[in-house]
Amino acid sequence: MIELYDSQRAMRNMRKAAIQRGVVAVLDVGTSKIACLVLRFDGTEKLNDTEGVGGLAGQAGFRVIGAATTRSRGVQFGEISAMQETERAIRTALKAAQKMAQIRVDHVIACFSGATPRSYGLAGQVDLENTTVTELDVSRVLSACDVPDYGEGREVLHAQPVNFALDHRSGLADPRGQIGHSLATDMHMVTVDAVAVQNLAHCVKRCDLELAGLASSAYVSGISALVEDEQELGAACIDFGGGSTGVSIFMKKHMIYADSIRIGGDHVTSDISMGLQVPQSVAERIKAFYGGVVATGMDDREMIEIGGETGDWEHDRRNVSRAEVIGIMRPRVEEILEEVKATLDSAGFNCLPSQQIVLSGGASQVPGLDGLASRILGQQVRLGRPLRVHGLPQAATGPGFASAVGMCLFAANPQDEWWDFEIPTDRYPARSLRRAVKWFKENW
Repeated sequence: MIELYDSQRAMRNMRKAAIQRGVVAVLDVGTSKIACLVLRFDGTEKLNDTEGVGGLAGQAGFRVIGAATTRSRGVQFGEISAMQETERAIRTALKAAQKMAQIRVDHVIACFSGATPRSYGLAGQVDLENTTVTELDVSRVLSACDVPDYGEGREVLHAQPVNFALDHRSGLADPRGQIGHSLATDMHMVTVDAVAVQNLAHCVKRCDLELAGLASSAYVSGISALVEDEQELGAACIDFGGGSTGVSIFMKKHMIYADSIRIGGDHVTSDISMGLQVPQSVAERIKAFYGGVVATGMDDREMIEIGGETGDWEHDRRNVSRAEVIGIMRPRVEEILEEVKATLDSAGFNCLPSQQIVLSGGASQVPGLDGLASRILGQQVRLGRPLRVHGLPQAATGPGFASAVGMCLFAANPQDEWWDFEIPTDRYPARSLRRAVKWFKENW
């Protein structure tokens, strides 16, 4: 079959093998931190697809037995910019997590932000050969989706069937075994910049690890920060990272849109650094302890001692008011939220029956952000915390770990993707196949 299809399928098989052996690591490669969690599986996974097409492709019971984070290096806008530095940071986080778990890990599932994701909604339809829907019919209808020519230098990261229709009955999660004459599907496909993916894969390989899966941070953050009802009825997860802000929209428990904005919490830190003329490390500390986006009368009186070691006594002994810090932070936060609003509008988010917005990511912890977001985005906004998973240390339960926890859920319970099915090559519609083979071969 086609090389991309093969490589994604190979990663899926590697994930299953690693889980059967009982241990796998998840890696969140972010701009400000790299988080590594080691998972132990208790052998209760049902490695079959009876959970439903487009649903969960196999449940697994797991607990976190090792966790570590380290400051990220060599990553900008969620993409690797200095290979050796990122490799060193990944090795540091992995080593610490392995030490805590007291076990060596060979397989890792990684997620990343950035890489300019683009979403496509595809549709396919086939007539059934027999009246009962079989696995082969599902494969045929997925292969009948007319894939767009999304340009050179792009790779498919996710391709999930999000809906099936049998004759005139839509909204089916799993059509297999049901009776009808015509089967249709809607598939959501996310493509990303090929170089960003290849760099990450190469970096993982340099750390003597096998890559057993890749996911978009926006997707996995949504899995862990949105509660079941929100995923079902329609909600958006805004993942405020250091170098980029991920946007994902969920409906009927599937991601139906993903995007990324190349501004994040690090840009707010840079603004403070330039505005107050202090080093980045001092600016980060000021943001963490005194940051906010809504100033009150009290903030004019609350003075912050900047400190410093430039040798200039006057400069090093300065005080600034908290109101001044908020005045520097607010315009940048507003800019990020305006970009998020434009992204949600272009995705048609306001057409969904439910329009809940959930904020996650390390930079979402700025006091007052939910109120400001509610005012700018004009929707119900809440701060999201990742789901609790067995064995997760208290320090890793904050919004900044939404994507790392989401990766655990993705590793244990992946949703069905296009490559989980035996696509019958001879049954491809000619136009779709020719186009598909061409861009798959070019990109892989």
